[in-house]
Amino acid sequence: MPWWKSVKGVADALKTNLEKGIHGDHADLLKRKSAFGSNTYPQKKGKSLWIFLGEACQDLTLIMLMIAAVVSIGLGMKTDGIKKGWYDGASIAFAVIVGVVVTAINDYRQDLQFNFLIEKKRNIHLEVIRDGRRPKVSIFDVVVGDVVPLKIGDQIPADGILIPGCSLDIDESSMTGESKIVHKNSREPFLMSGCKVVDGSGTMLVSSVGVNTKWGLLMASTSEDTGEETPLQVYLNGVATFIGSVGLALAAAVLVVLSVRFFTGHTKNLDGRVQFREGNTSAADAINGATKILAVSVATAVVAVPEGLPLAVTLILSFLVKKLLAENALVRRLSACETMGSMTTICTDKTGTLTSNSMTVMEVYVAGQKIDPPDSKSLLSPMLSSLVIEGIARNTTASVFIPEGEGDPVISGSPTEKAIVEWGFKLGMDFDAVRSESSVISVFLFNSEKKKGGVALQLPDSQVHIHWKGAAEIILASCVGYCDANGNLVQMDKDKELLFKNVIEDMAANSLRCIALAYKTYDMDKLPVDEQELAQWPLPEDDLVLLALIGLKNPCHPGVGDAVRTCQNAGIKVRMVTGDNPQTAKAIALECGILSSEEDAVEPNVIEGRVFREYSDSEREDIAEKISVMGRSSPNDKLLLVQALIRRGHVVAVTGDGTNDAPALHEADIGLSMGSQGTQVTKEASDIVLLDDNFSSIPKVVLWGRSIYVNIQKFKQFQLTIIVASVIINAVGAASGGVQLNTVQLLWVNLVMDTLGAWALVTEPPTDNLMRMPPVGRREPLITNILWRNLLFQVAYQVTVLLVLNFRGKSLLGLEHEIPQHANKVKNTLIFNAFVLCQIFNEVNSRKPDELNIFKGILKSHLFIGINAVTLLLQVIIIEFGGKFTSTVRLNWKMWLISVAIAFMSWPLAFIGKFIPVPKSPLHKFFTRRFHRGRRAHG
Repeated sequence: MPWWKSVKGVADALKTNLEKGIHGDHADLLKRKSAFGSNTYPQKKGKSLWIFLGEACQDLTLIMLMIAAVVSIGLGMKTDGIKKGWYDGASIAFAVIVGVVVTAINDYRQDLQFNFLIEKKRNIHLEVIRDGRRPKVSIFDVVVGDVVPLKIGDQIPADGILIPGCSLDIDESSMTGESKIVHKNSREPFLMSGCKVVDGSGTMLVSSVGVNTKWGLLMASTSEDTGEETPLQVYLNGVATFIGSVGLALAAAVLVVLSVRFFTGHTKNLDGRVQFREGNTSAADAINGATKILAVSVATAVVAVPEGLPLAVTLILSFLVKKLLAENALVRRLSACETMGSMTTICTDKTGTLTSNSMTVMEVYVAGQKIDPPDSKSLLSPMLSSLVIEGIARNTTASVFIPEGEGDPVISGSPTEKAIVEWGFKLGMDFDAVRSESSVISVFLFNSEKKKGGVALQLPDSQVHIHWKGAAEIILASCVGYCDANGNLVQMDKDKELLFKNVIEDMAANSLRCIALAYKTYDMDKLPVDEQELAQWPLPEDDLVLLALIGLKNPCHPGVGDAVRTCQNAGIKVRMVTGDNPQTAKAIALECGILSSEEDAVEPNVIEGRVFREYSDSEREDIAEKISVMGRSSPNDKLLLVQALIRRGHVVAVTGDGTNDAPALHEADIGLSMGSQGTQVTKEASDIVLLDDNFSSIPKVVLWGRSIYVNIQKFKQFQLTIIVASVIINAVGAASGGVQLNTVQLLWVNLVMDTLGAWALVTEPPTDNLMRMPPVGRREPLITNILWRNLLFQVAYQVTVLLVLNFRGKSLLGLEHEIPQHANKVKNTLIFNAFVLCQIFNEVNSRKPDELNIFKGILKSHLFIGINAVTLLLQVIIIEFGGKFTSTVRLNWKMWLISVAIAFMSWPLAFIGKFIPVPKSPLHKFFTRRFHRGRRAHG
């Protein structure tokens, strides 16, 4: 049985019309899903909260604290009785449990967020043909019997059969593991889901979906890794390890000093009694005292190890993914979020990115004269009109749905194709009738290298017409004549050629995209007879006859000019790289602000791709710096430009929508693909997908990208202040026999620092002034000299005030006449309370490390205010009602006022400190970011 009859038989069995597709109403879709299944596959369940709780409990320091808590409870109940003996141990256990739960919840939320991101990446939208229309549906909604149009760069959504009259080149490496390209035609018509179309176009009949496909079975047995670590996370893990090592060393020193003091009889209770007397102290009391010392040392280590630093990056990345999605940007690779802050230049497409996706025919030249208005068919002879309409209807990738009864035709396809087909209807074209009058012999799809596409047609009278359509100057160069008003062939002389060139230049100068239609007749006897030879037959492209010059208007997206200016003010140079005529590109560049004036529109600011590619590598590097507009560029020209800019030290972003843009997108530091017009191959080569295909979304992505470093720096200043201050206070206290923040207090400080502080600071919304700053350098230190100054200034203040309270607190607070045990508790409670309040006030200081006004925009940061309000409320509860567990006492209003005053003084001191010259930190080199370009370092 012939192949086409076999396909027709399958289509009939599936109740599918090969031209109009399935009916596609709700009942039809439900019936097909019920019979054949849906195009989904079972996905492995994500980790439950219990698993994250188990993982959080595996932290070595927390295990040591839990052991210390159990020992403390046992010994405490033995020595102090059941009623009171469990307080200290239970306090430690409760603090550890809270830390574990909070850590597990953070990790669980991050896992949910990244699973959501993966689901969005998998949810590809594609065209299907249903009831003659071409709606876009999710890949999950494709059903058996669907007719799916395929073009270069598309992913095959399900298993199926190629419909007759089509040929495709398929990359099946995702299924077979072999990189060989497979040609699909009548001999090899079967298509596998998950593969990519690398050449050709056509339609397929879906025969199986979901787990009934090989791809579905493969995906059901695998899961996508959500544990991606970005370069910043890798770097910060190293920083955290370094700081943690220092902190652990100090914690070990605290352990040694406290142990020596305890076992030599220098440690006393609050009532003045020595805790350990050799020969007089029971073994249980000695073990209890040693356990408390171990717990304090371990808690010091918990505070000293900045495990919240990588957590902060995780929080901000998950927060950022959600915010960027609201700005129409889908993040595919997290590393790109970091790199965006360092971007110095953007190489952007014109059509669909700077300009809108809607085009209109504004000017038409036919028979050597302008047709005004463009749809005035009375000025065209029947012969010429017939040829123009034949070229429009047959040499197109657009499809047309004619509604029953009244209604305008619904045209689907690229903006250029839609505009030209719409113009054809205004000329009186009967789309279906014209297409039925001839059969396609061979097709040459539009090629971004040649800038044109063609089709060979066999007419009923055995004539062969070859129609070409493409960039006007390229088609004109192949023309030897043109049709006059009567449809007669007129030889192209120099004057007429010059006239047509001037028309093209005038259209380009008016920012019109100029497309030419041309054709030629061909001898039927010269056609290849064998099907294989016909498939490889090069479509003749010389000795053409010019039919029409069409000028299409593609207006800039609203707000593109403002977006370009925003990028320029942020130190980011915008470069337009387009396949259009340089004159058209120049006009659009002037309109949207890439070029400031006509004086700038000269070489090398404006250059053609063929000129650029002829330079040597070193010459290209020099020229690349100056280029603002590159016209008539091929995808390879774009790649050469990107490579030259990277060698010059730029951090380059590239936008693209065609499959041929994939190499440039992959080579760039940040690849930005188009969500609507971009092919699936392009999207997979990119880092971020612009869902609205609009350049105006890019500054928003940059803004959020820059906020990563700013917010991490804020949190780092805040966290290091607490680490250094708490370790110094405990170390000095241990050495002097004075105060140490006890285990529960230190664990509460750790919760404030690593979790609540991270939430408050890393989720701060970006401010507009970030886009008035230069890009973040690739090797910019994460902790700048300004941050070191602020940090050391705050540490010096906190340590000085709290140690003064420790050694002179009783006299300063008027507690000399109080019972010594109570006076010590009041003093130590005040020190703990003031220390925590200092961190809350320090969070506000950390919001604006390099600005004098630390309160600027604080009322807009609702999450920041809310978290700090909750922290303050919890602190009040701990002091007023948690004394049994934290070894604190209730404070009267005077003590609260003193605590607040101590914390409040950090604000004016921070203000004064910002006038102090910034010395270079000795750790400046270590905290310099030592990772290279995001995706390259990440692999």
